[in-house]
Amino acid sequence: MDQQELKKRAHDLDVTVWVGKSGIESVVDELDDQLSNADLVKVKFLRAARAGSSTEEKAADLAERVNADLVETRGHTAVLYR
Repeated sequence: MDQQELKKRAHDLDVTVWVGKSGIESVVDELDDQLSNADLVKVKFLRAARAGSSTEEKAADLAERVNADLVETRGHTAVLYR
């Protein structure tokens, strides 16, 4: 599936994973489970989770940890695909 089609599918998705002050380590297992059930998942990075780094950096790190592809980041929300 190409990037453009993935972005279209992700548009109507609701955020199902929130990364907060506990950081990305606390959501890795949950995100992995969700990606096993659905191939696209939206992740929201709250202000406390960003702590000086960009949403893109955090999203890329999270995608790497769950063996997924980062489709896009928009604002403080990322879409991951597996």
